[in-house]
This record gives sequence, structure tokens and C-alpha cells, in this order.
Amino acid sequence: MSPTHTENLKANLSQAGSHLKQAASDTADAVRGAAAAAGEEARLGKANLKADLADGALAGLSALEEAAGAGSEQVDVLLDKGRDLIDSAADLIRERPIASFGAAFAAGWIIAKLARGSGR
Repeated sequence: MSPTHTENLKANLSQAGSHLKQAASDTADAVRGAAAAAGEEARLGKANLKADLADGALAGLSALEEAAGAGSEQVDVLLDKGRDLIDSAADLIRERPIASFGAAFAAGWIIAKLARGSGR
């Protein structure tokens, strides 16, 4: 006797259920594998981020140290220029004392006039 349509239906449904169960199992394995791979990528990314941040911090500290040195160099340059200017002024005063006194007197007089004029 050949199987009936009902028996064939049950057999096909049973086979379909087995395939669906296997598909669900394969999907779960794939999701677990993807999660493990994503977790590993996340750990690797975190390690790279920490390394990059540490390198950036070290570079920033180095730049800060260089900035202090550069500031000190600039102060030295300005002090040298100031000394040169004072030496030039002293030389000019030695060479032309009367003209220097006259210029200083005139500058003082102008400053005094301006100070009195702005007070009114």
C-alpha cells in the first residue's frame, strides 16, 4: 500500500521541521562566531585607541617642553636686543651729550604738557 497524502504531508512537515531546526542551529553558531569576531575587533580597536592616545600625549608633552625652551630662547633674544639698544643710547649720549639732554628735556616738556592737557 502506498503512503497517503496525509502521511506524505506529515513526513514532509517533519523533514521541513528538521531543516528549520538545523537552520536555527547554524544561525546561532554564525551569530556566536560573528559576536566573537566583533568582540576581538573591539578589543583590538580599544588597544589601538589607547596606543594612539598615549602617543598623542607623549607628543603633546614633548611639544610643551619645546615651547618652554623656545620661550626661553625668545626672552634671551629680547634681552640681547634691549642691551644693544641701551648700549646704542649710551654711545649716542657720549657722542652728543648736549643734543641728548635737549631731546630728553623736549620729550619731558611734551609729556608734561600732554599730562596737564588731559587733566582739564
